[in-house]
Amino acid sequence: MGNISSTVISILEFILAFGALIFFHEFGHFIFARLNKIEVEEFGFGYPPKIIKLFRAWGTDFTLNWIPFGGFCRMKGEAGETQEPGSFLAAKPGARLTTLFGGPVTNLVIGMFIFAFLFTRTGAPDFSKVQVSAIDSNTPAESSGMTVGDIILEVNHQEITSMSHLSQIIAENLGKEVEIILLRDGVETQIFITPREEYPSDQGPLGITISNPVRKITVIQSIPLAFTATLNQGIQLFMLPVKLISGQIAPSDARMVSVKGIYDIYSQVQTLDKEEAQVNSEYAGLNTIYFLAVISIALGFTNLLPIPALDGGRIIFILFELIFRKKIRPELEGKIHAVFYALLLTLMVVLVINDIVNPVVLR
Repeated sequence: MGNISSTVISILEFILAFGALIFFHEFGHFIFARLNKIEVEEFGFGYPPKIIKLFRAWGTDFTLNWIPFGGFCRMKGEAGETQEPGSFLAAKPGARLTTLFGGPVTNLVIGMFIFAFLFTRTGAPDFSKVQVSAIDSNTPAESSGMTVGDIILEVNHQEITSMSHLSQIIAENLGKEVEIILLRDGVETQIFITPREEYPSDQGPLGITISNPVRKITVIQSIPLAFTATLNQGIQLFMLPVKLISGQIAPSDARMVSVKGIYDIYSQVQTLDKEEAQVNSEYAGLNTIYFLAVISIALGFTNLLPIPALDGGRIIFILFELIFRKKIRPELEGKIHAVFYALLLTLMVVLVINDIVNPVVLR
C-alpha cells in the first residue's frame, strides 16, 4: 500500500510540475499577445473539455478545464478563420513573431533561472584552478604523497591556470622529475614527482583524476553561468542528429521519449535524490530541480524547431513573408499545420507505446 501511495504522489507531483512548465509556455504567448494588441479569446487552465469559466478580463475568458495538464492560449484568428483587427493574422509580422517566441523564451528563461538557483546552492567550478579528485594505486602520484583535494598551484615554477595547461606541462616532462607546489588545507606543500612515459590506457602519466574546485557564487555571478548552461543545452539538442549520424552516440542514447518516458526519468531522479539526501541533506531535491530545468529548456528549444504545428514552424512562415513580402494563404498554412499536428500526435502515440513496452532506465 505504501508503494502505491508513493507512486500516486509521485505521478501527481510530476503532473503539477510538468503541467506548470506547459502552463508558463502558454502564459508567455498570452503576455506577448496582449503586449502586441492581439486579442486572446480564451486562456485555459488545463485542457478541454471545459468545466467552468472562471472570469473574464482584458477581453479574455479564463477557464478551468478537466484535463489538469498545463494550459492553452487561444488567440483570435490564430487558425486563419479571420483577419479582423485584433486578430493574430491582422497583426504585423514583427508582432506575430514576438508572440510566437513568447512561449519558448519563457521556458528558456525559467530553465535559466532554475540553473542560476542551483549554482548558488552547489557553487560553480573555478576553471582557473586544478584540483586532485582521485588518485590511482601504485602510481607516481601515490608515491609522492599527493592527496585527494590538493590544489595544484605550480609545476616547475609555472603557475597552473587550467586543466589543459597542467596536462600540457606534464606531457612536456615525461620521464623527468618535476617540482609541484600544492595547496593543502590552506598551506603550500612541495613535492617532487616523475611523470611516467608508459602508463595504462585508463590512467595518465601521474595517475590522478583532476577537476575544477567548486566555489560559492552570488546570484549575480550565477546568471552568466546559467545563460551558458542553457545555451549548451540547446546546442546539445540541435547537434543530436549530427552526432547520431556520425556515430558519436549510440541510437539508444538518442531515444525520443513521450510524457510517460519523461515521467520514468523523473521518478528515477527522485529515487536518486532520496538516496543522496541520506548522505547529504543539504543537496536534497536538487537533482529533481535540475531535471525540471532541463525539461523546461528542452520544451523551449523543441518548440523552436522549424516543424509546422510547432511555434518554430509558424515562425518559418512569417520569416518567408518578411523575406519575400508575400503572405502564404492562411487556408494553405492552416492545412499544413493540421497535417503535421496529426503526424505529431501519431508520433506521440507511438512513443507512449514504446515507453510502456520498453521503459526508460537511467544507466
